[in-house]
Amino acid sequence: MNVWRSAVAEALGTALLLAAVVGSGIMGERLAAGNVAIALLANSLATGFALIALIVAFGSRSGAHFNPVVSAALALRGDLPKGRVAPYVVAQAVGAILGVLAAHAMFDLPLLQVGAKMRTGFAQWWSEAIATFGLVFLVLSWGVFVPLAHSLSFAPGQGWVDVLPQFGLGATGGWGLWLANQLCDLVQLRELPEGSVVRLHQHL
Repeated sequence: MNVWRSAVAEALGTALLLAAVVGSGIMGERLAAGNVAIALLANSLATGFALIALIVAFGSRSGAHFNPVVSAALALRGDLPKGRVAPYVVAQAVGAILGVLAAHAMFDLPLLQVGAKMRTGFAQWWSEAIATFGLVFLVLSWGVFVPLAHSLSFAPGQGWVDVLPQFGLGATGGWGLWLANQLCDLVQLRELPEGSVVRLHQHL
């Protein structure tokens, strides 16, 4: 996909993610009646499910990085062309700002606000470093964020293909398809000129 179209997809995905994170936090605080644990649980669950949905939606369009560190790490490993790093980082920054503004607008809050809580100090920076390390380690270990189109060799227009055993798990992005296969009865893939399409089957 064209680098600028991918960057726009990355910006949109990041905006939706931040809107979900901030919006669920606001809603959680309003509905929890002062119970911080309930608010945190609601925010965490909403964020997790939103992230899964966005990875599925944008994985084949931009890679669904939504984080500059993820893009940089994948570029260093060779999974992302280095020429895409700068457009991705700019897109992620712009998307994050727009997502927060959108969440504020949804709850009729001032679009721009001054933070009232002090968020600095060794503990804050150390926890951010640990969380970022865990995120990058997970991405590099599983390869879920790599666009499927980069790891396929099927000819355009070919019919649906059962992912396993034809798709080797050692290929880039194979672990993501392996995980999907564990959750579904059948995973099929089709390569089109516009990109890759994955079809999941689950017997109810």
